[in-house]
Amino acid sequence: MPLTSTDIEDCAHAGAEAGFRHEALLYRGEAELVEQAARFLRDGLAQGEPGMAIVSPRKIALLREALGADAADVRFEDMADVGANPARIIPAWAAFMREAGGEGRSLRGVGEPIHSDRSPNELFECHRHESLLNVAFADAPSFRLLCPYDTTSLDPAVVAQARCTHPLVRERDGSLHASTAFEGVAAAAEPCRAPLPAPAPDAQRLPILPAGLASLRALVARRAQRAGLTPERRDDLVLAVDELATNSICHGGGSGTLAIWETPAALVCEVTDNGRLLAPLAGRELPVPGQVGRYGLLLVNRLCDLVEQRTLARGNLVRVWMRRG
Repeated sequence: MPLTSTDIEDCAHAGAEAGFRHEALLYRGEAELVEQAARFLRDGLAQGEPGMAIVSPRKIALLREALGADAADVRFEDMADVGANPARIIPAWAAFMREAGGEGRSLRGVGEPIHSDRSPNELFECHRHESLLNVAFADAPSFRLLCPYDTTSLDPAVVAQARCTHPLVRERDGSLHASTAFEGVAAAAEPCRAPLPAPAPDAQRLPILPAGLASLRALVARRAQRAGLTPERRDDLVLAVDELATNSICHGGGSGTLAIWETPAALVCEVTDNGRLLAPLAGRELPVPGQVGRYGLLLVNRLCDLVEQRTLARGNLVRVWMRRG
């Protein structure tokens, strides 16, 4: 449910002890971002709260300059590395919490996965990521996350979506209020059924069967080489598709179908099967100590440039992208 004005007031009085506070920061231009993000991080440091910022290299440099000596106490990560595939970002925040959040320590983060250079399908997955943050950290003891949106460069529809995925919105003047458009944690946890475009008409298809995994790997390797992927990225894609195919055999009804095709920018592989993968954070949760198995989708997300996962009327679909070149 959307937060009420009373909730906001309670959070303000409780400070960083108020569980997970997920804020969208609406800003115009780098100067506004740096001013508000630096203040946010510095205020946290003053209260003994470790901070991490996952933004572009240019914004890292600007934040370091603005923070001065305090920058030494903030972790900085390049969003182009961490979040090229948006599904990798939640594990990065989870790792930060494990490493810096011991003994109930409060934490702060600044993360900007959404920018004007994202493709439409990347933007959709970024919005999905922002929504799933509310699920992933619903039980976090004390974590404030600020997600900036540049209103000068983003489409108004993208900015409007931020109000749907964030319970709190910080306006340009610094005021903080509950978003009346926030869709809630329960909605975020629902399976993603958003339709995807059909595979290319010339897509090559291969059945996924227990006895055919070697042939499948060979096909993916040939198509990756033809598409101009480097040997390392070819091997990564082969491993990712093999993981998906193995999941189909073990958990998706014993079989499935692989479709593979090229776009001007990428080689795309899609695996469909009759499984029912309903866990909202599948592929985004770090393994717990002693965990055996269930690493497949996490590995796929780490290997591929983009992963689109959908729940179908009868089964699952996972589409992975690997940039050419």
